[in-house]
Amino acid sequence: MTRLISRLRPLMAFAALLFVTALPAKAQFGLSGVDPAQVVTIELAARPTLALSGTGDWDDPLKAVVASVVKLQEEVVKLGLKPVGKPIVAFVDTDDKGFRYEAMVPLTEKPEPAPAVSEGLRIATSPAGKTLRFQHRGTYEDIETTYEMITAYLDEKGLEAQNLFVEEYLTLPRTAEEEGAQVDIYVFLK
Repeated sequence: MTRLISRLRPLMAFAALLFVTALPAKAQFGLSGVDPAQVVTIELAARPTLALSGTGDWDDPLKAVVASVVKLQEEVVKLGLKPVGKPIVAFVDTDDKGFRYEAMVPLTEKPEPAPAVSEGLRIATSPAGKTLRFQHRGTYEDIETTYEMITAYLDEKGLEAQNLFVEEYLTLPRTAEEEGAQVDIYVFLK
């Protein structure tokens, strides 16, 4: 009997591997569908930024965000500031109709003296604190699915989030349907 089991063990391992790879992501990674290997705990440090406040609606959330980031990037060039890293947007308030945000371009250092910036722009500081970083890859249109998985992951782990999250645009999609969006999402924990 033990000989039979030892002979079947490689076959059972192969069958188990086939079964696991055939499972949907939610079954492989728990109820949330989030791959725990992709979730990283990061203590974000405050950085100087050029910032712009804005609002958007859920009909076309990317439109306002992209316009703000482009405006910031143009101002950075105009003022001769030194950007570092990728643009970020801190979503500071959301409801069923829309959201308020702070678009930011991180800077290597706080400019001294503070330059005269265009109306509505200001030198600010990025949010800081303990976060979980999640990755969204695909179209921005599908980012809602990633947020649903994040919510399920937090519930599954018994974690409580602040009403603040940051999207870092590794690639800045121009439209929600554009393929290849790479967005890291930082969820600030209580």
